[in-house]
Amino acid sequence: MIESNTMVGTGMGMKVVCRRDELTQKLAIVSRAVSTRASVQILSGVLLRAEGGRLNLAATDMELSLRSSVNAQVEGEGAVVVPGRLLVDLVRLLPAEEVTFEHRPDEGVVRVTCGPSSASLHTYAAEDFPRLPDLDAVGTFTVDREALLDTVARVARSASRDESRPVLTGILVRFEAGKLVMAATDSYRLSVKETPLQGDSPELEAIIPARALGELSRIAQSGDNVELGVHENQVVFAADDVWLTSRRIDGQFPNYKQLLPETFEHEVTLPRTELLDVVRRVAVMAQRNSPLRLRFAEGELTVSAQTQDVGESRESLPVPFSGEPLEIGFNAEFLREGVESVSTDEIQLRLISPLRPGLLRAEGDDFWYLIMPIRLAG
Repeated sequence: MIESNTMVGTGMGMKVVCRRDELTQKLAIVSRAVSTRASVQILSGVLLRAEGGRLNLAATDMELSLRSSVNAQVEGEGAVVVPGRLLVDLVRLLPAEEVTFEHRPDEGVVRVTCGPSSASLHTYAAEDFPRLPDLDAVGTFTVDREALLDTVARVARSASRDESRPVLTGILVRFEAGKLVMAATDSYRLSVKETPLQGDSPELEAIIPARALGELSRIAQSGDNVELGVHENQVVFAADDVWLTSRRIDGQFPNYKQLLPETFEHEVTLPRTELLDVVRRVAVMAQRNSPLRLRFAEGELTVSAQTQDVGESRESLPVPFSGEPLEIGFNAEFLREGVESVSTDEIQLRLISPLRPGLLRAEGDDFWYLIMPIRLAG
């Protein structure tokens, strides 16, 4: 496992040889945690640590860290930090199968050779790299990969991107007896998904940055399970020989159960694919925050959008609606993403009034998508 503090090494320094293809693949993953902020240079680097027949790789921006390793011939153990983006670009373009890294503690460069190609990169000191959680000290449990990632995918788009309200940039993740619950909201819409789980998992609740769970979805591309553990204020995931560590977000997540209205005036069952196609087509004319208008009348739904100086569009489809006509406006992107997040052939749209939130859900699917309306002019 990777420690991240002291430089180990022999007098000759670090020398390691590994396969370029495997190194390229793992660097592409780990470098996603490299900081893009120029203020702290060490965070723009990737830590290379050669020991025990492996070349360990690590990167962090202090919010998120990624670690992995590749098989290597280690002729001299040691550690050094190399500029991350530069290293990724260089290794990806190298010509031969094997890459050799050499670093002497008294030199400020790493020499990279591969076939006829050679380069030297300026380095940062390994002892300045942030200390990452000791993975041996983290107790983990196993979660079904497909169940975990499907639940993330269904709710993640509702998480806020506004850093001024940090709690809303996270996803509430709760393991209960026999099920996994996730919720996300940006205060304009709310997604909640409950997923049944096989086997035992400890009861656990944490607000995890949506970005971290998005990275996990990229990493965990194969295998049946993902390992998950909590260490102090960090959450740790392991999948496909990659370790992802993320800080937990402190704060109180909104009580989503209180946000769900108890009763609705109307419940309309709609064909999901047809509705999604109509919403996508009409939404082209919903520019500059113009709302998508949904007008329900006897047996018919008309979806329309109009943007001044751009144009307008409308399209109708038959629906089982009866009673007084009802017109309600929604953010076009939010409505489209809500419909996309439902996985069944039919979708239920539940409504109260033009100024109360609407609810998208499906029969037999423990998923809810609550969406706030937009007040319509005229």
